[in-house]
Amino acid sequence: MFAFILRRFASMIVVLFCVITLTFVLVQLAPGGPFTRERSIPPTILKELQARYNLDGSLWEQYTTYLGVRKNSRGEYSGLLQGDFQPSLKYRDRTVRELLAQSLPISATLGFAAFLLATTGGVWLGSLAAVRHHSPTDTSAMLAALFLISIPNFVVGPVLIMLLGIKIRLLPVGGWTEWSSLVLPAITLAGPYVAYIARLMRTSMLEVLQQDYVRTARAKGLSEGRVVYQHALKVAILPVVSYLGPLAASLVTGSIVVETIFNIPGAGPFFVNSIQSKDVFLLEGVVIVDCLLLVFFNLVVDIAYTWLDRRIHLE
Repeated sequence: MFAFILRRFASMIVVLFCVITLTFVLVQLAPGGPFTRERSIPPTILKELQARYNLDGSLWEQYTTYLGVRKNSRGEYSGLLQGDFQPSLKYRDRTVRELLAQSLPISATLGFAAFLLATTGGVWLGSLAAVRHHSPTDTSAMLAALFLISIPNFVVGPVLIMLLGIKIRLLPVGGWTEWSSLVLPAITLAGPYVAYIARLMRTSMLEVLQQDYVRTARAKGLSEGRVVYQHALKVAILPVVSYLGPLAASLVTGSIVVETIFNIPGAGPFFVNSIQSKDVFLLEGVVIVDCLLLVFFNLVVDIAYTWLDRRIHLE
């Protein structure tokens, strides 16, 4: 197990390096620049801005300076290897580290709440549908899943605001002030994923319930609840666990649609704004965070596999 984790960390460094390099090159080769959106800037001022952010050299010089293996215009080593994510080109006088430190915990809190709702609701709904296969309960559960998948977040969010926030006045309609502000956006964000997990869980559970060891457990006189939740669930949930790794990374890094609807100051808008403004440093920051989370949660999934199914060994 320890050797496997070490190999995964080594591969993570290689993957992260490739992602950083590819992102930097693609953004720099794209047409336009971080200062072209502003009204006509005199060439001398433009050169000063480019020199200030170390964007005045060749692509290789800019890249090596960003990594921290080449001295910047001040004659210092200041880059990723030194833990410096550089200042944002769009949000002036603020560093990428400051922006992510302020917004990412908010997005992570919202994403974690949505993750719990999606996982709990999806596993329960899918298991219920599989156990009561070809019954009205099964049909109703799958119709509910189809409804949740079909309705986009930008429709569900305003409807919940109108019903629970304005008419009933049960929950806040936006902002980030107290725990109740988390309820509506978490439900909105989790909705489609409840459906995805429920469909995966139902298909997997139906296959597992036909296995010989499940029939043996039933023949021994065990109750249906013990057969499903103590014997079948651990194996049936494996495909869902594979899906949960990328899902967790996606939810924790924020959702621009949900955060915009509910006026939540999370990290979701940074992903889009950094591309539109060609803010290479901010884009690199959010890509690095997303990549690290994706690799980490996939590692957690692999370890969870060995706990859920003893036949699986990590080598």
